Order: sequence, then C-alpha cells, then structure tokens
Amino acid sequence: MSFQPEAVRAFEHAGWQRAASSYGNSFAHATAPFVAPLLEAAGISSGQQVLDVACGPGHLAAAAAGRGATANGLDFSAEMVGIARSIHPDIFVTEGDAEDLPYPDGTFHAVVSSFGIHHVPRPELALAECNRVLKPGARMAFTVWAAPGENVAWSLVFNAIARHGNRSAAQTPPPGALNGIDPCVRALEAAHFVDGAAEIVRAEWFLPNARALIAALSAGTVRMAALIGAQEPSVLAAIVSDIDSHAEHFRRDQNLAIPIAAVLARGRKA
Repeated sequence: MSFQPEAVRAFEHAGWQRAASSYGNSFAHATAPFVAPLLEAAGISSGQQVLDVACGPGHLAAAAAGRGATANGLDFSAEMVGIARSIHPDIFVTEGDAEDLPYPDGTFHAVVSSFGIHHVPRPELALAECNRVLKPGARMAFTVWAAPGENVAWSLVFNAIARHGNRSAAQTPPPGALNGIDPCVRALEAAHFVDGAAEIVRAEWFLPNARALIAALSAGTVRMAALIGAQEPSVLAAIVSDIDSHAEHFRRDQNLAIPIAAVLARGRKA
C-alpha cells in the first residue's frame, strides 16, 4: 500500500474525535508517568512560552503551566480542543494542524509533544514546524511509544491476537516507524535540530486485569482500538484469557503492574 498522507490524517482524525470523550478515564493513565520526564527534557521553567503539539485534553500543557510557564496547546481534533478548554481554561488551546502550525517564527521557549508526533502523517514536517516556531537555542522534546519488543503492554495484546485472532484484520493505513531511538534522532536531524538525542523511558501501567487493558485501549487509542475492534467477537474471550495468563506474573496486590516504555527524544534549535 502506497503512503497516502491524507488517508492517514483522516483515519487518525476520525479516531481521535471518537476517543476524545473517553481518553481521560482510560488511556491517559498510561501516558501520565511520562509527563515529568518530558518536561524535564524540554527544560520547562517559569516565565516561558510553551507549546504542546497534539495536546489532546491538555494534561501536558497543564503540567507545564504548573511549572509557571504560559502554556499553549494545539490539536487537530475539535473534540479534544473542546475538552482541553473546558478542563484547563488557563491554557490557550487552538484547533490546528501540526504540519502547519499557526504561529509566527521564533514564538516559543520550548515545544513539547506527548505521544502525538507519531500520529501525524508526516512527522518530519511537524518537527520542522516545531523548529520554526522555536526561539534560537530553545528545545523540543517529544515522546512516542517504543516498539512492542520494549513495550510489554503492546506485546501482550499483539501476541494474544496473533495466537487467537487476526493481526491483519484492521484495514488501516500503514503505521509510521517512529518507535525507536535511531528513527527519532534521525527525524530530529532531518528537521534541523542540533544535539539530538533519545532514550527509552520505562514505567508501569496499573490495571486490574486483561479485560481492563483491552477496554482502555479500545476507548482511548486509535490504531490499537481499530485492531481490537476488527477481531471476530468469538475470539475476544480467548484473547483476553491469553493476556491474563501471560500478564499474571506482573500482578501486584489487586492490580497488574504492566511494564510500558516510551522513546523520549529531544533536540535544540540552532
């Protein structure tokens, strides 16, 4: 299948419009542990003008504001923008395109993106736009999910579907490859950032069981939700049972403490 940016954008936009209302009570719990490391990587401090690209409901922008920054958020989903504005009225939230940021050159002291850049059809264009709107010497930092080999929550689901369902069932545009250290560093360099670096950051996602994991992914994601939703209803019980059996050794009291991993990448405008 040839790469079609507009097909990727339409798929992602429709998915995030759908997931917006349930994201905060589902998948946001998985992304929360990575907020503080992301703000540290970007050097967020008091008095800065900060932009959160693909801000979703505004949790990262709000955390930046909590450090004394003036926080701005941008998202292409009107549903997400509405939620961010209602939850965080002190954040300046704009509906717009990460590949064509509606801000003048050199506006921000820092740009951040929490698990958003890999949903953009052309991440290199979005990163170039982030570079453009930064002040000279300012920093950009972003997180993306690490590959399933590093990311137990994802591998549990993918492996269970491979054993009992159909990994190819979801008719979705092909995903990007921005899920490793080297691709992230190369993307930063292509967008003319200097001092590009990336690392794997690990955390745990606390869930009672496999059914809760499937429910959270179905409610608060796009690609994983499409894959889960495309499975035959008759195999879902086997998929859930498979995940439970393989995840049980992560149990800690009442919850599974499922290991999750992100790539945290950073660069500086020359």
